[in-house]
Parts: sequence; C-alpha cells; structure tokens
Amino acid sequence: MTADSALITTPAAPGLLRGALGFEYTAHGLLPHRLPEAARWQIPDEQLAMAESQPSGVRVAFRSRATVVELDTLPTKRAYRGAPAPAEGVYELLVDGRLAGRATVPGGRLRLIDMATQEAEIQEGPPGTARFEGLPPGDKNIEIWLPHNETTELIALRTDAPVEQALPDGRRVWLHHGSSISHGSNAATPSTTWPALAAARGGVDLINLGFGGGALLDPFTARAMRDTRADLISVKIGINIVNTDLMRLRALGPAVHGFLDTIREGHPDTPLLVVSAVLCPVHEDTPGPLAPDFSDGTLRLRATGDPAEVASGRLTLNVVREELARIVALRAGRDPNLHYLDGRSLYGEADYAEFPLPDEIHPDAAGHRRIAENFAASVFGPRGPFA
Repeated sequence: MTADSALITTPAAPGLLRGALGFEYTAHGLLPHRLPEAARWQIPDEQLAMAESQPSGVRVAFRSRATVVELDTLPTKRAYRGAPAPAEGVYELLVDGRLAGRATVPGGRLRLIDMATQEAEIQEGPPGTARFEGLPPGDKNIEIWLPHNETTELIALRTDAPVEQALPDGRRVWLHHGSSISHGSNAATPSTTWPALAAARGGVDLINLGFGGGALLDPFTARAMRDTRADLISVKIGINIVNTDLMRLRALGPAVHGFLDTIREGHPDTPLLVVSAVLCPVHEDTPGPLAPDFSDGTLRLRATGDPAEVASGRLTLNVVREELARIVALRAGRDPNLHYLDGRSLYGEADYAEFPLPDEIHPDAAGHRRIAENFAASVFGPRGPFA
C-alpha cells in the first residue's frame, strides 16, 4: 500500500457529483444540494433548507486504480433537544456497484433543534476524514455514497492512484420525489434507503428528491423536476400534506394538477408514477397536525386533528389517496404514461404487524427493505410502469 504521504489530492469539484441538482462553494469546500439555486432561494422554512442540503442519494463518483481512498468533509449533524444523540452518519464506498467499505466522520458541526419550536442552535466542530483501504486493484468505478442524514461539505479527495471522471454507464435515470421516508428516515445507511435499494434492484441511476417534511407540492420542486433529465419519474404524495395540516380538500386537487402539469412541461411522455402514502395508522382517518410525544420516555408522534372535521375538508391519508386515484384516473385518458400506485401495496397492514413504525410515522431499516422489495417488484417488474 502506498504511504499516506504519497496520496494524490483531488479538490472537491462538481464533476465528481452524482445525484445532486446543484452545489455551493463554501469556506471549506463544496456543498452538494439536491435542489438547484433557482429553487433554493424560494424555500420558505429551515426544515426544507436543511433537508435538501442532506445528500440522500448523492455520490462522489470517479474511476481509478486506487486501493486507498480518503474523503475530507465537514459534516453538519442533526440532533433534537431531549432526544438521544443520533448515530454517526455513514459513508459507503461501492466498487463497480458492490459495497466495499463503510466509514464515519466524527466531529463536525451540530444542529441542535427544539422539536416544539423548530428553532436551531449551531455548534461548530472540526472537519474529519472517511478512509477506505484494501480496495481491489485495477481500473474500477468508485462511488462514495454520502450520509443521507447529514449535510456534508466536501473538502478534498485523496487516493493512491490518479482519478478520472466516471463515464456514463447507460442506466436509465429515475427521478423520485417524496417525504422523509423517501429521504431515508431511519434507514441504516445511504445505500439502504428504500429508493436506493429499489434503484439497485431496478438497475437505474437514482436522483432522490425525498425531503424530510418537504413533500408539500411546492411549485419550485416541480420546476426542478421539470428541468432535470430523467427517464422515469415518481412522486410520492400525502403524508406531509396531512401531518402539517397544510391545506384542505378544495386546494389539494388543483395543487396536484399543477404539480403534474409542471413536470409534464419538461417530460411530456416520460413514465410518471403517482404514489400515495404507505400505511400510517395515526393518520389514516385522523387529520394533522402532528405533535411529538415523549410521555413514555421515547419519541412518538401523534395526530392532533379532529376526525369529525373531515366532512368539512380536513385531510387524512384515506382522503388524499382517494383524491389522488381520482385525479390520475381523470388525467390518464389524455396521458397514457401516467400511473397510480396505492402506497399501502408497498407497506400495509401485514407489513406494519411485522415491522411496526418505531415512532408511528417512519419505518426502520427493515421497513425500508420491505418497501424497496415491494416497489421493485410492482414498479420495475415485468408488468410494472417502469419495466
């Protein structure tokens, strides 16, 4: 193995990024973004700004003969007051698509959030290094999947052999938008979020626009999707609209139509799949908003709306599913490449019994695998819309 002093330094550069729609130069290096600059300046809250800067599905990709790889980064980690400290974010290195190593970067900044007010305090910390060694010799494609739940400023890449830009591999590009479950919620690692697992099973190249708390039919997200090259597109709609109590039934239909219209401006014939929420018992028939509950010493989330108000337009997951199915059926006569999938076919009552939601909203690592398996079978399978 080459001595560390002989490692070749490659500055972080946009050409190394896969799965990002934007970037920003900082005092430390390069910050990948999952929304372009034209969308970011319109973001109305810190929650979405934080979520889009967390690089779920973003990879540092290159080709090299290297057997030693180091990546210097400055992570910004997230924690909630009163809750246990989260696990360190994981960096995963894949060689020719196969996992070859995992690492973490201790230190970094800490964003400490008050769950009741959403106010955040930033505590500064030092950069660190994710190191991988013992890689197989010879030319190979290398991807480093960045932590899906930590904002990550890239400083430099170091290798014991020269680095070349990765070549296109011919895979179809799958552009997906969804909520915290699509973002990664309680998945164990960045390559085992359900979209990443489903993409691997489907043999496609993932661009993940899953934003924790941010699947709210925002027009700037639709425009970003419109302007992004993609061969397959999916939008997962429902849970955030209900748990934020964002709108009423009267507003939901036109908002969904407008979101789909905007995507279709850039992708008139691309297979487009609308997916409703997976099973979430607390919101199936109870409106939002959602509230944290620490009464048993652990974080659980509960719906605080009144089911009696559904008759006057308050939204539940069942109401949203019915409206989404109606809208897709209405549009499909003019749009044969538009499809609908009930999210309960990905994670339903039997799955909830086997893999319950730890906080009543988000699946754990096993739940992510189940969702990915079901999505790959029904969507990428022989009769699926992405076959």
